[in-house]
Amino acid sequence: MIANLTGKLIHKQPSSVVIDVGGVGYDVIIPLSTFYELGELGATVALRIHTHVREDALQLFGFKTGGEKEMFSKLTSVSGVGPKLAITILSGVSVAELAPAILTNNLDKLTSIPGVGKKTAERLVIELRDKIGSVQIDDGDGHPTAAEETTKAAAGLKDDTIAALTNLGYPKAIAERAVGFALSEAGETNIEAVLRRALKRLSR
Repeated sequence: MIANLTGKLIHKQPSSVVIDVGGVGYDVIIPLSTFYELGELGATVALRIHTHVREDALQLFGFKTGGEKEMFSKLTSVSGVGPKLAITILSGVSVAELAPAILTNNLDKLTSIPGVGKKTAERLVIELRDKIGSVQIDDGDGHPTAAEETTKAAAGLKDDTIAALTNLGYPKAIAERAVGFALSEAGETNIEAVLRRALKRLSR
């Protein structure tokens, strides 16, 4: 099985790349998160590889980080989730957002991912919530942390933002709903940004 590929990038598109390794071109399927991290054509790239073997084909799936590859493997272990849907999921949401959503049973966040309906979201939670705590997530500074630690930080952010809204006079139940919506929306995940999005929703 191929576990890693390092070579020259000779073709790229959002869903796949071709890497030349010693004169052999490997066609590798990738998520958008990996595509955004690629250099220009001709650059040397290194990808972690998941080799998927079927009766009629052998496919290579490539990832920039170990956390993405590990999450891909766990996603494809869920009943009804094949490699294509797993790549779609990782293209629609980062591992740093996906892991906490599964661990905290955030079905709204999961169903906002293209291709994921309510039944699939429920299966992701049921089958993965006890398996992904150790998935490594890059914090953006090259320091991987476990998904459980990221989830604790997310829970702290949620609690702090709810407290800020209740201090402003909003009932706790209403504040919780507004913060839940704010966290499910795209954008920065610091308390100032989340609070702004929550207040914007409350002002509608």
